[in-house]
Amino acid sequence: MNQKTVIELHDVNLVLGSREIFHNINLSISEGEFITILGPNGAGKSTFLKLLLGLNAPTSGQVKVLGRVPTKGNNEIGYVPQHRSVDVDLALQARDVVGFGLDGDKWGFGLPNKHRTDIINKVLEEVDMLNLASMPVGKLSGGEQQRLLIAQALLTDPKILLLDEPLSNLDISHAQAIVSLIKKIADDRNITVLLVTHDVNLLLGVIDRAIYMVNTRSVIGRPDQIINTKQLSELYGSSVEVINTKGRIFVVGEKL
Repeated sequence: MNQKTVIELHDVNLVLGSREIFHNINLSISEGEFITILGPNGAGKSTFLKLLLGLNAPTSGQVKVLGRVPTKGNNEIGYVPQHRSVDVDLALQARDVVGFGLDGDKWGFGLPNKHRTDIINKVLEEVDMLNLASMPVGKLSGGEQQRLLIAQALLTDPKILLLDEPLSNLDISHAQAIVSLIKKIADDRNITVLLVTHDVNLLLGVIDRAIYMVNTRSVIGRPDQIINTKQLSELYGSSVEVINTKGRIFVVGEKL
């Protein structure tokens, strides 16, 4: 049975200022797919997420998310922005940071009540952080802080989860744990995941397809279909070599 399409881009062009970001992008993503977004710095990976969030509108063409033109503040989309290190002296508790996901449209802190507490506890348990709920955020590791951001994005029970470089600044063991966590969440909730990263190797065992972006263009497909010497050389417009060894993929080229 064909799964429902949840993200569609038709002939999408985007120009910001004097710079063309996307040229004639066409793709569709189905319910429950796990997609990674790849490409060099400046290729538009984060900007692509902003299109889906309704923070940028295409210069021409059409973007549809869950059958509608994207608008800001859509609770059906969970978003984990690029993570920045937290001040070690920050006294906010882990529970408070997660709770911000319920208070984005309000001033100040949400008032405690049983329903609110139950929602926060549920997502903390889902990301294996309930035992650290009262810990000051500044005392948590980078991987633990990333789990809190994921929990925050899950509070509204989204149908789509967007993650911008969630593995950056994590060592390999913590990065692997975050990948496993996101995969489990995706399977348990049957949600669509789009994850931006620079290194596909940690994701090869879990993703359904990849989007590779460069020079205003993109391709989408299984990793073996698009991350190869022929396809990437065409995309870059210059010679690029893809090396597969010991289950890992390495892309070699002067413009990478």
